[in-house]
Amino acid sequence: MDRAGLYNQILQKKSMLCVGLDTDMKKIPAGITMFDFNRAIVDATVRYAVAYKPNLAFYEAFGAEGWKVLEKTVEHIRVNYPDVFIIADAKRGDIGNTAKMYAKALFENLDFDAVTLAPYMGADSIMPFLDYKGKWAIVLAVTSNATAAQFQYLDCGGEPLYMKVVREMAHISNPDNMMFVTGATHVAELSSVRKAVPDNFLLVPGVGAQGGSVEEVIKYGSNSKGGLLINASRSILYAGGKINDFEYEASEAAKELVEKMAL
Repeated sequence: MDRAGLYNQILQKKSMLCVGLDTDMKKIPAGITMFDFNRAIVDATVRYAVAYKPNLAFYEAFGAEGWKVLEKTVEHIRVNYPDVFIIADAKRGDIGNTAKMYAKALFENLDFDAVTLAPYMGADSIMPFLDYKGKWAIVLAVTSNATAAQFQYLDCGGEPLYMKVVREMAHISNPDNMMFVTGATHVAELSSVRKAVPDNFLLVPGVGAQGGSVEEVIKYGSNSKGGLLINASRSILYAGGKINDFEYEASEAAKELVEKMAL
């Protein structure tokens, strides 16, 4: 999906919501399979969500069976909601020839629109993902985890390392094939990234369970073409706990977040 298509979805749904499908079998109702849970969540929230983001670790942990669930989840979205954007939250990052294989697996075999990437190994670990027209690399810039500052805030010639990453990655790409991960719990940094890359989309985790403010994210991170995918995972997936009508509670949680966006 290109940038115009993604922006059109934002306009149609008046939403920038991305639902993270980090499906934890210990937290879902008893007697339901992982795929059935995913399908129910997608069907219940798709009126509000413009994107879904399966975190691959939650599927890879179950080996071949987990991978099948991931394939079926992507297929369900593709067949029933072809205009929805799908992100592989994989955080891959390896040398060029290996990166090519990751890109093939995620873009050709699984037909994701985008993949999250760790840029620590430099440009050649990212560039193979940029060879696919209509696909996106989503590079980690500022993350919301507790120890992010150990590396991301290191001084790098008068600016923090995360800004060096943003500038270097923007140089090898364009706003039609690269996004940046910028956490909702770091509003000042979000503002700095937006100034450095005014036209790029930003994938923003950290609202909902992590406490980030939707209103502040939009204030400091949006642009004239939307410019944001605001991710929520646990606060939507497990809004109903393990009750049987978890789909309704997930839908209501998604609706509440979207209403805060006031688009």
